[in-house]
Amino acid sequence: MMASTVQQNCPLCIDGIILTDATRGEEICSKCGFVLSQRAEELGPESYSYSDRDDLSRCGIPASLAIHDMGLATIIGQTGRDATGKPLSGAMKSMIERLRIWDTRSQVCRPTDRNFRKAFSELDRLKDKIVLPDTVIEKAAYIYRKAVGKRLVIGRSIHVMIAASLYAACRYSDTPRTLDEIAVANNVKRKELARSYRLLLNKFDLKMPLPDPIKCVVKIARTVGLNEKTARKALQILNEASTREISAGKDPMGFAAAALYLSCVINNERNTQSKIAKAANVSEVTIRNRYKELTASLKYH
Repeated sequence: MMASTVQQNCPLCIDGIILTDATRGEEICSKCGFVLSQRAEELGPESYSYSDRDDLSRCGIPASLAIHDMGLATIIGQTGRDATGKPLSGAMKSMIERLRIWDTRSQVCRPTDRNFRKAFSELDRLKDKIVLPDTVIEKAAYIYRKAVGKRLVIGRSIHVMIAASLYAACRYSDTPRTLDEIAVANNVKRKELARSYRLLLNKFDLKMPLPDPIKCVVKIARTVGLNEKTARKALQILNEASTREISAGKDPMGFAAAALYLSCVINNERNTQSKIAKAANVSEVTIRNRYKELTASLKYH
């Protein structure tokens, strides 16, 4: 019996100490055995999780599109006890174990369920690898579910389609992640990823916002290790360029990298074009061309 001592005396025999049985939900006197209350409800969190996620709340994990069953399926627990807290017999444990196996198999009996389980496990891996918020993951799962519903996944790689859905979600939420980053993280070819992304755009008529180079500055500055003064100066340069419509039609990553390099030159901070180009995943030629445009248009010397 899992019991904990409570500093409370028994109202019947006075001398006994009240023990709380957490398994049965009972309060019992240690001397006379008087039961003060039974079937008490535990309002705190669980001591361990019944799912593969570290969620100890009693209401379970929240519903999510990024889970193959959206988190709504039930499971057979591993407690080994019945509703009254009594341990199960050996034969009953064996039967429950078989039921647990068949219950797990029945949750992925359809091809669509197996597809979702494989795709969303890959999506969960990409979330940790390139550090994305839950809102982007939910949007990517929503786009992928629509693609499965339209039968666009048939004849195409699941890895490529889930990566294309993730890139579309990043573009839609204005999260600074490039096509090359997602292709490398998911180990797929950039050409295949771009083709699948264009397919999603055409089939679902997605309206993507124009990329903002200002949101790319923080990412590049953090990767290179630039100080706050340089990053703020780069933001000021990009705001001026946006006001004069210099950045129209330019690659946002390349433009942000050029603004950071110009800011380094102004603040006398030593950083090479190659280092910034590697952090922004653009070529040094792009930085030089955008740098010349900024210095000529904004009169920086």
